[in-house]
Parts: sequence; structure tokens; C-alpha cells
Amino acid sequence: MLIISLAQPIAIKISRFLGTARISLHGNFAYLPFFHILAEERPAVRSFVHKAPPPNALASSMCVSPLAWFRRDNPRLLGLTWPRKTNMRRLLVYALILAAFGLGISLTLKQGRKLPIPQTVVSSLPLSATEAGSVPGVEPSVSLVENLRENLQDPLTRLFVQLILIIVVARLCGALTMTIRQPAVVGEMIAGILLGPSLLGWLWPDVFRFVFPASSLGSLRLFSQIGVCLFMFVVGMELDLSQLKQQARRAVLVSQASILLPFLMGMVSALFLFSTFAVPPTTFPTFALFIGVSMSITAFPVLARILEERGLTRSRLGVTALICAAMNDVTAWCVLALVVAIAKARSVASAGFNIGLVLLFVGVMLFWIKPRSQRWMDRSLQADGKPGKGAMASVVTFVFASALATDVMGIHALFGAFLAGVVMPAHGELREFLRLRLEHFSSVFLLPLFFAFTGLRTQFGLLNDTSGWLICAALVVIATAGKLGGAMLTARLTGVNWTDSFALGALMNTRGLVELIALNIGYDLRILSPRIFAMLVIMALVTTCMTGPLLTFSDYLRARKRLAVNPA
Repeated sequence: MLIISLAQPIAIKISRFLGTARISLHGNFAYLPFFHILAEERPAVRSFVHKAPPPNALASSMCVSPLAWFRRDNPRLLGLTWPRKTNMRRLLVYALILAAFGLGISLTLKQGRKLPIPQTVVSSLPLSATEAGSVPGVEPSVSLVENLRENLQDPLTRLFVQLILIIVVARLCGALTMTIRQPAVVGEMIAGILLGPSLLGWLWPDVFRFVFPASSLGSLRLFSQIGVCLFMFVVGMELDLSQLKQQARRAVLVSQASILLPFLMGMVSALFLFSTFAVPPTTFPTFALFIGVSMSITAFPVLARILEERGLTRSRLGVTALICAAMNDVTAWCVLALVVAIAKARSVASAGFNIGLVLLFVGVMLFWIKPRSQRWMDRSLQADGKPGKGAMASVVTFVFASALATDVMGIHALFGAFLAGVVMPAHGELREFLRLRLEHFSSVFLLPLFFAFTGLRTQFGLLNDTSGWLICAALVVIATAGKLGGAMLTARLTGVNWTDSFALGALMNTRGLVELIALNIGYDLRILSPRIFAMLVIMALVTTCMTGPLLTFSDYLRARKRLAVNPA
């Protein structure tokens, strides 16, 4: 430091004469001559000078180029400010480049104006006011409004508007229903109806036609079907076949009774509904079987969420309800697959062929793919044994391939996605990894689109007379009596007390999202008319909303019984 302080005046003159670089280090400046460094009295720079190499080494390393020394050997000096002359040169070069490009573009446009106008007619469509330019007599503000309106007519823009509106309304309705101890899926179902012609189309028809024109429903339908496929994959993955085998003897009677009784009652009611509500050329067996299936479905995912929210998942009632609902779902989807095969087939032989293909596909999935799925999935894991992008890509491809297979066989794509979930490895980190990512993505983004699409199909205005509402109420009563009554009476016969039997029947009466999926299949196959479709949607919504209050009532009965046995 003594040498540096004595040589400071001479070094400053030499550095000014040689044209040194000016280096900024957090507001501190250092002059860089060719043979050593001088710094202002700032702590940061002073510490750097103290750590500088010896003068001889510094001079030998910098005699080539001081700026190269700072770039290569001193990465600590990051706030580098080049000399003003260099900055001016760079700005001048940049300006010259812009000027050259601008001149080239200007000459090209000038030369292009001399070219003849093409005579070939590219399109016969009339140009809009915005495309043709400004229209005489139209104010600029009007042209701007028309431009914005035309931009909103773009299919992608309209899709964004639909997605934002559907997701926001679904989340709001789901949050509101959870405050009254109803599952969020009930609010999302209501949100779909609110956005449909039953409310939005009734109150603001112009807004409804602008946001949901008929030409845009195809995109919503495709997105919603993808969401339902992913949802059914998660439902199938949550089924524990080993648990079903262990508890089958105890739950099979309750499960099958809760299917057979409402199924029979639904088929009997079809005798009175077929002539009025069936869509030609639907046959009575197809219509009756479908009405029976719609009465006997239990929403296993919704039931599982209700039990989790009430802390009943590990209770005896909760375990029995989950097993019964799982077996119920498997049986109902098999029957529905049979109905779909019959509805799509043009002859009995074609229906038999489709059913044979489905049985072969189910056998391959359960007895060949499922035993090997764990080994195959392990190959797609990362080096640390955790699932990554490769595992996710493999699973999603498998889900869509299974859905494609059943769709080609004449069965709905949902059955393939459901079977893909059933054959997934029963344990391990991969199961939870897939469940969290796919369920969250489908439930937050894609399933609200399905509810909205269902709501767009639901027209409560078709029930414009007393008879329509009476038939709708009768369907609710038949569905509740068959499902709740069948499960409750059968559970009582197996030794369960009346209170728990009633609670089990109330849980089995939950239909929710799975019912809507089945109803949309019937609507797409032209089995259900819009009027009966609206009635069955109301039935699904009412029976799902009944579950929470009925469970609360069973808790009240259970507490009252305890007080009667053990008075305070």
C-alpha cells in the first residue's frame, strides 16, 4: 500500500495518457493502468485492492490487454462500464444498421407499388368493414367498436371467454355449497345449470347466444370428454380390487340389492315414459335398460369425498359404504356398456360381436396387463426411483389408448379410461403422483367444462306444465325409494342397526357426477329426449343434495339413541 500511495500521482498521469478503462463496482471506481490498480477510498474497492495479486504478476498478466484481464481473470468485477468513445461507436453502428434496414424496406415497398394488381380471385367471401378499410361516413369510434366485436367473434377468443367464465362460476358455486356442508361437486353441477339456457339464456338471451353460440359447443364437448376420461381413470385407480375380494361376502348383498331394486323400478317406470319421452327410432329394451341404469348408479367419487369431509372414511359405516359403492359402480358400468353396445349395434349379431370384443379386452387388461403393470411402470421411473415426465407421458398415452380401444369397439371411451385406472399398480409413489396431478387438473379445469356442457343441454323451460314437474318429482321418489330403501333394508337383514342402515342407504343414494356422465351418454346416443334428460338431471342433483342432510339426520338419531341408553 505504501508503494501504491507514493506512485499515485505518476500512475494517474500514465493512465490518462494511455486511455484506461473506467470500471464501476457498486458505485466505486478503479483506474486501470497497464501495470497496477488504483482505487478510491471505498470499502468495496479497497478490499479488492488488498486482494490484488503482486505488482509483478499483475503487470505481466495485464500487459496484453487490461480489458481482457478483467473479462477473463476477475469475474468479481461485473459492473463493467466501457469507455464513452466505445459506447458512442456502438450507438453509431446500431443507428447505421437500423437506417440500412429501413432504407431497404422503403425501397422494397416503393418498388412493389409499381407491380400490377393480380387478377386471380383468391376468395369470393365479402370483406368486412375492418378488412376493407375505413368506410366513408363511419366515425372512427364506431370502427374501433366493430373491430373489437369482430375480434371477440374469433373462435379462440370465444373459447378463452368461455373457459374463464366457466371456471370462475364453478369455483364460486363450489365454495358456496361447501359453506352449507354440501360437496363442491354439487356447486359445480349447479354452476353448469346457471350458465345454460335455464338461467343465463332466460335472463340475458343475447349474452348467452354471444358467449355460447351453437357453433362453439363442439370444442367444449371435446374438452369435457377428455376431462371425464381422466376423471374416470382416477376413479378406476382408486378402486382397490384386493379389498373388494376380502370384503365381497359382506358387501355384495347390500351392493347388488341397491342396484337390482332401483333398476327394476326404473324399468317399470319406463313403461309409462317410453311413448312420450323416447327418441325415435329407440327401441323399448334400450330405453328401459337405460332408465334402469340411471336409477341404480352410485357416485363413488362423490361418496368418498363426503365420507372424507365428515371423518367417516375409516369407520365401519364408511368402509362398508365405500366397498358397496365400488362394487355398485363396477356392476352399473358393465350394464351400461351392455346397453351402449346394444344401442350402437344395428343387429343382434353386431351387438354380440361388440360385447365379445369388450369381454376380451377386459380379460386382457385384468389378467395380462395388470400383473405386469408394476414392472412396466418401474422402468419409466427416474434414477432416484421417483416418477417423472416419462412416467406421466406413459400413463397418459396408455389411458388414451385404452379409451380409443373401447370407443372403436362400439363402447364409450370412458370405459377404457376406467379400466386403465383399474389395472394401475395398487401401491407405491406412482399411484399418489398420478392421482394428485391428474385429479387436480381434471377437477379444476376440465370437469367444470363438462358440467357447463351438461347445463347447456339442460332446458328446464321444457318442463312448462304441471304434468312435467309431477313426472320429475315421481322420478326423484322412485330413485330415492329404490336406492335408499333397497340398501337400507338389505343392510338391516345382514344385522346392521336401523340407524346405520339408514345412513348407508343415504350414502348409496348419492349420484352426482357419475350420473351426469351416464345421462350424457344416453343423450349422445339419442336414447333420451331433451325433456326426460332435464328431468333426470334434476333427479341426480336432488338425490346428491339429499345425502348431507340425511347423514346429519342419522347423526341426530344416533346421538338421541345414545342419550336414551345412557341419560346424563
